[in-house]
Amino acid sequence: MQQAKRLGGNQWRVYTPEMRSATVEQLNLESSLRKAIFRDEFIVHYQPKVSLASGRITGMEALVRWQHPTMGLLHPSRFIPLAEETGLISVITERVLAQATRQVRQWQDAGLGRLRVAVNIPPQQLHKGDLIDVLQQALHDSGLAASQLEVELTETSLMEEPEVAIEVFRQIRAMGMTIALDDFGTGYSSLSQLRRFPLDTLKIDQAFVRDIGHCTEDGAIVRAIITMAHQLGMTVVAEGVETAEHLEFLTHERCDYVQGYHISRPVPAEQMEAMLRAQQATMASPAAKAH
Repeated sequence: MQQAKRLGGNQWRVYTPEMRSATVEQLNLESSLRKAIFRDEFIVHYQPKVSLASGRITGMEALVRWQHPTMGLLHPSRFIPLAEETGLISVITERVLAQATRQVRQWQDAGLGRLRVAVNIPPQQLHKGDLIDVLQQALHDSGLAASQLEVELTETSLMEEPEVAIEVFRQIRAMGMTIALDDFGTGYSSLSQLRRFPLDTLKIDQAFVRDIGHCTEDGAIVRAIITMAHQLGMTVVAEGVETAEHLEFLTHERCDYVQGYHISRPVPAEQMEAMLRAQQATMASPAAKAH
């Protein structure tokens, strides 16, 4: 029954022994997930965003990881769908917000620059009704300026209750935060719908960036997105930048920011701090000052 429901309902499934083992595994993971929240086993990794205008790291995306006591470090794909299904995603999101905003404020206090951190907000949190309170609490507790926090949502999440989303977005922007639309181009929404939302940033999905240089169509799509976003007064971030060829194309097309393995994988806070300190040292060098 549960499998039929997960597949959209209005259908049937025949029981097999494999279903039981999958169910037991799911129940064990759910139990571990609840314990993980109690034990605070979630950590944040950071993937830097580089400005193509300056070549500098100006911000990063906060990405959650689960430090499981026996299974090791788990990628979000292993537990986020379950967290969404069980309603635990809101608690995890709040932990990520609190951890990320505190960390960025610490880096700022250490003289590593006024950075902006982007945090992914799941659809459930957007429509729960307390997102504004959650964001305000994270900023208040960390002391981070609202302008240094960017809220990221996916294209599909906006389409569930667009009027609710628009009102929440207006409140977010009134507080001074920016709003990014993640995975742009994969949600199948129309441009007439998207232009209703008060957005600051479009993030081009890595599916389009991956084949730049090998697929004429994807190159044309990326070029069109950058042009459209700039004409609408938005900045553009390209995800999934993995090669020098990607970087060269995006620089030529005047993309604003890039992130991806060519720059850095998502890394723990200690490694992110080392990258920021190395950047500061380079900027402070006599050669950099002379240039």
